[in-house]
Amino acid sequence: MSRLSSSTLLPDVVAQPSYDRANLQPGIIHMGLGAFHRAHQAVYTQRALSEQFGGWGIVAVNLRSPDPVEALAEQDGLYSIIVRNAEGDTAEVIGATVDWLCAAERGTDVLDYLANETIKIVTLTVSEKAYGLDPVTGGLDLKHPSVAADLANPHAPVGAVGFLVEGLAKRREKGIAPYTVLCCDNLPSNGHVVRHLVLDMAERRDPELARWIAENGAFPCSMVDRIVPAATAESRARAQALLGVEDTLSIETEPFMQWVIEENFVSGRPAWEAGGAVFAKAVEPYEKMKLRLLNGPHTMIAHLGILNDLEFVRDVMAVPEFVEKVRRHMQAAVKTLDPVPGIELPAYMDELVERFANPTIAHKNIQIAMDTSQKLPQRVLAATVETLEAGRDAAEFAYVIALWIASIHKRGNLDDPRREEILVAAGNVDPSDPSASFFAIDGLFPPALVQNRPWRDRVNAELQGLKA
Repeated sequence: MSRLSSSTLLPDVVAQPSYDRANLQPGIIHMGLGAFHRAHQAVYTQRALSEQFGGWGIVAVNLRSPDPVEALAEQDGLYSIIVRNAEGDTAEVIGATVDWLCAAERGTDVLDYLANETIKIVTLTVSEKAYGLDPVTGGLDLKHPSVAADLANPHAPVGAVGFLVEGLAKRREKGIAPYTVLCCDNLPSNGHVVRHLVLDMAERRDPELARWIAENGAFPCSMVDRIVPAATAESRARAQALLGVEDTLSIETEPFMQWVIEENFVSGRPAWEAGGAVFAKAVEPYEKMKLRLLNGPHTMIAHLGILNDLEFVRDVMAVPEFVEKVRRHMQAAVKTLDPVPGIELPAYMDELVERFANPTIAHKNIQIAMDTSQKLPQRVLAATVETLEAGRDAAEFAYVIALWIASIHKRGNLDDPRREEILVAAGNVDPSDPSASFFAIDGLFPPALVQNRPWRDRVNAELQGLKA
């Protein structure tokens, strides 16, 4: 079977780039060449190029693994997305990427791109844990491996923030404007967070560099949403049947996608609104809505599935009792939200339940459960604190924490940057206070919850209920 490439003659039913790829020039660097970027930002960019062609080709950078970079090179920068729902599957080939680099192998080339004035925007989907954020101070975690490495050797960075700062330093030296840094990870006020981290690292290197970035740079906030399961042999086989060729980078996703972006760019941007992107003065209401109504329940569903030996989100949503638990969680979370322009929250929650239950999307609970310690603060714990401060019952959030703890006990393992600390806590349980060892993990839970004995007792009660 031949491989997808620029010479492939695709079936008429497969959508493909309508612009001239041969004349597409780089204008965006994207860090984090994962499935989500390929099914989201790259799709929006393809729509933008189709509507209004310009120098907005994507240079895809993976910080660590060369595997997706090599696969993209072998396919001339092309890959497919398969959109699935109960009505059937549709395929589209995405061609908005013009170059592809593994930073661990070609860091100098990445820096050359970052220092090139043709690059106007750097987008990122590197995961919450990759930024080296200290959740207590809001600044850099100086113990984070990439942060420590990049402070020690700033001209040969290894982490996302290190690359951003060194690239900006090179642009300052050359007398060219900064690029816009557009974070697309699930961090509250993500643009503000990344700006703070970049300025923190720059200040430690050179206060004048930090001042230049602060005065001239742009770090818009954004909110992204699309469910993108990990690829499998089965999903690749479906793509091959639709395309007529092999595509090792094919991914499946749902019809829904959303991107809300703060209108704050230094040197222009693509016409992403052609793909349905919304540009707003303030992204935080949308972001808070998504984190608490989609991501929080997603985390809950994942651990509910693990506890009940259910592999996929759709399996959990096939159990009416569990659907009701998800709805109850949403009803508790929605009370912590401000009005969201253009969104009817009851309809949004109904739509989320339908999306979770999509029978064609094989989203593994074990995948969603990765890095839960990094996700709880923004998805669950902030809403818990606000609920308690408002004098309301926060039992639904206690249930999520109990699910997480119980799933760790069931598995005896987890994929998490704080794995060792969490497993130590799981091995030192006081039967009279079974959550205490988890609440003792430094910086994991906010002080307001650590010190709230009644709410912690509710977590213990939920744990006992899960054992019953």
